[in-house]
Amino acid sequence: MVWTAPDIKPVDEPFISDERTMLVAFLDGHRDYLLQKCAGLTGEQLARQSVSPSNLSLLGLIRHMAEVERSWFRRRVQGSDLPMLYSRPDNEDADFTELDPEQAEAEYSTLLRERDLAREAVTEVALDDTFVHTRWGEMSLRWVFHHMICEYAQHNGHADLIREAIDGVKTE
Repeated sequence: MVWTAPDIKPVDEPFISDERTMLVAFLDGHRDYLLQKCAGLTGEQLARQSVSPSNLSLLGLIRHMAEVERSWFRRRVQGSDLPMLYSRPDNEDADFTELDPEQAEAEYSTLLRERDLAREAVTEVALDDTFVHTRWGEMSLRWVFHHMICEYAQHNGHADLIREAIDGVKTE
C-alpha cells in the first residue's frame, strides 16, 4: 500500500487572547496549512518539483520547515547542541535537493516531531527572554515567533502554487 500524507483539520486561532496564545495559535495555523497542502499526496507527488525552474517541492518544504523548527526553537532559543537535520557545509540546500520519495512518510513524521519538540522547548520561556545569535546578536523569543509565522507564510504561498501544479487542488 502506498503511503499518502494524511488529512489534517486545522483549528481556528482565537479572536481574543493574550499575546503568547495568539502567537502560538497563528504559528500553529501556518504549520497546519502546510500539512493541508500535502494531504492526500504520495511521496512521489510530494517530491515533485512542479514549478519550474524552482527546485521547491512539498517534500522539500516539509524537510526545510523541520530544519527551521529545530534551528530556531531548539538550537537557538533552547541552546541545544543539535546537528542540522539536512543542511551541510557542502550542500546548504540539501533539505530541498536531496529528496527520496520513499522517505516521505518518515520526513513528514520528522516535521511533526520537530514541531512538538519546538513547542516543548519554549513552554517555560518568556516572550522577552533572549539568546544571542552568532550573526545578528541578541534576539527575543517574541521575534522568533514572528519570524516563524513569516517563514511559514512565505513557504505556504509556495506550497499553494506547487500543489495546484501537481493536481489542481486549491485550498479555501
